[in-house]
Amino acid sequence: MNRLILTTLASVLLHSAGLAAEPLAVKNGVVYKVAGRYAGWPANHGIWSWGNEIVVGFESGHFKVNRSIHAVDYSQKEEHLLARSLDGGVTWTIEKPLSLLPPPGGKMAGVPTEDGGKATTDLKTAMDFSKPGFALTARMFSKDTGPSHFYYSYDKGKTWNGPYHVPTFGTKGIMARTDYFIDGPKSMTMFITAALDTNKEGQVFCIRTIDGGLNWTKVGVPSVPTNGFSIMPSSLRLSAKTILSAIRRIEGKDNFIELTRSDDNGATWRIISRVTAQVTGNSGNPPSMVRLKDGRLVITYGHREAPYSIRARISKDDGATWGEELSLRQDGGDRDLGYTRTVVRPDGKLVTIYYFNDGRESERYIASTIWEAPAGLK
Repeated sequence: MNRLILTTLASVLLHSAGLAAEPLAVKNGVVYKVAGRYAGWPANHGIWSWGNEIVVGFESGHFKVNRSIHAVDYSQKEEHLLARSLDGGVTWTIEKPLSLLPPPGGKMAGVPTEDGGKATTDLKTAMDFSKPGFALTARMFSKDTGPSHFYYSYDKGKTWNGPYHVPTFGTKGIMARTDYFIDGPKSMTMFITAALDTNKEGQVFCIRTIDGGLNWTKVGVPSVPTNGFSIMPSSLRLSAKTILSAIRRIEGKDNFIELTRSDDNGATWRIISRVTAQVTGNSGNPPSMVRLKDGRLVITYGHREAPYSIRARISKDDGATWGEELSLRQDGGDRDLGYTRTVVRPDGKLVTIYYFNDGRESERYIASTIWEAPAGLK
């Protein structure tokens, strides 16, 4: 169990870095850090919370500095792990559910392999989204053409059922990451990424089931790339008809986060704002969007240019405009960081989980920041 490491940031929000001037008090902690391991990408796996009980998924591979942005040895097997906190993100324990571990010879759970990996099947029994411990995680085999599958749990992630196919909807492939909200006992809206005609990722789809996952329908397309991609959405429902989806975007050389809105339950979409005032370079970073008790929106993300940072922006008008950029921390040693997932605790504080590093030659690890959105900012 890792104890929280308290860090006081008294002057990290500097105008010279394009950030807000008001200091932001945060508590930074370590969730998972192991010598020789590369821990990364919680945004791919998902985060779930039940009051002060929080569970987040991530991958743990072998650390290896290479030419890629990611210092991981892709020739070695990776583990799919969960971290669980029972005290609102202060302390964490690491779990290895057998139903989420990669099969023999495989890198990703649920992918058939030559030496007997667990095959993905079609869902035969409807899921019950009203179960108090329900959680769903969506996974993919490759970031360009999939295929994709999902697992679900009724006991807060202790055991999982699956993997089950995510339909392709006539595309060249689906790259599913975990982004959904529940609309009813058998109804769920989920956001996935489809391959482009070039066999590269991708374009975001809004899909929905009304029969517990037995059948899925493509509802709409939040963002259409012209010279790049739209991937890794973070979405939430504002009302019976209004949905927001924040999307990681690249157009040409520009890397940014874009916010889209639907007022007809996902059928049609319009762009309402660019969340990041400046490009988040070096391949960008996905957003994590939550709604505070006072109605404001918060989006967190990694910043892959110096100073290497975990950042946030706040909106008080449902995303039409955004306040100054906040820095949760800017002590990263390399651009290989971010992929935040954020939840709001019962006391209103935010818990942001991400992967981080202290330098190019050091391991990547899962870290946390507990913080409170300043009342005086948008």
